[in-house]
Amino acid sequence: MQGETREKFGLFLGLVGVICFSLTLPSTSIAVEYFGTTIVGLGRTVVAAFLVAVVLIVRKEKLPSFHQFKRLLIVAFGAVLGFPLLTSWAMEFLPVSHGAVELALLPLATAGFAIFRAGEIPSLKFWISSMISSLAVIMYALHLGFGQMQFADLALLAAVIILGLSYAEGGELAKELGSWQVIAWAIMIGAPFFIIPVGLNLTTEMLHAPIHAWISFIYLAVVSQFLAYVAWYSGMAMGGIARVSQIQYLQPFLMILFATVFLDESITIFTLVIAVVVVFSVILGKNALKKRSCIREKLTE
Repeated sequence: MQGETREKFGLFLGLVGVICFSLTLPSTSIAVEYFGTTIVGLGRTVVAAFLVAVVLIVRKEKLPSFHQFKRLLIVAFGAVLGFPLLTSWAMEFLPVSHGAVELALLPLATAGFAIFRAGEIPSLKFWISSMISSLAVIMYALHLGFGQMQFADLALLAAVIILGLSYAEGGELAKELGSWQVIAWAIMIGAPFFIIPVGLNLTTEMLHAPIHAWISFIYLAVVSQFLAYVAWYSGMAMGGIARVSQIQYLQPFLMILFATVFLDESITIFTLVIAVVVVFSVILGKNALKKRSCIREKLTE
């Protein structure tokens, strides 16, 4: 595949990944009503592990080293345990559009952890952007919570922080282990510990859940937990991390769109305005980090 064609295909895969991730909260909102937080939050990983195991065996992937295993624990803690469990619980109480606005902070959280991990001090522009976007999200949460933050809001913000750390660590580890292999091994690490709690929360009533609930759960297990990561990481590898990563700014708006289409949520102008403010602030913050990185590289040449 030629260079230009490869980049375009990488952008396409990145877009596919973002669309898949954008359906995660709507699917969670549907599934959690019938299966509960534990099954939706942890059960998706148990199901995904069977698919991942087949892929790893067929491809004859070698086991991670002990050093890589320790770093995979961080990825698993965020992407396999913390984020799915916290968002599943939050979606029992909050509309998807609400979650979309708060999850818009994820790129900034990831960039922040990445620069801290590199031992740098974030620029003033980064801090200002972080404050603006965070205050916008808090104001939005207070507005919808009639003057107070709900526990579900705190759960979503915690999910953003945990997943941001996981993404930053996973991005670095992907340079050694391979792109999709990071989430694949993280799933295999987490799944054995989830079998017992998932098994204890299974009930016969779940067998009578409607078809759309089962479709939502299967989507979370097969697509959100694994295949979406394959598309996303492969897209960044082919199209370039800096270029493809820009697509993720569409995610909050796609989530809001899907919430309107599949869940009949009414979207207010206030929600859209806050989403624009948060995404714009996040873009400024991330661009500040990129410019800082470029300056550092030139000075070291």
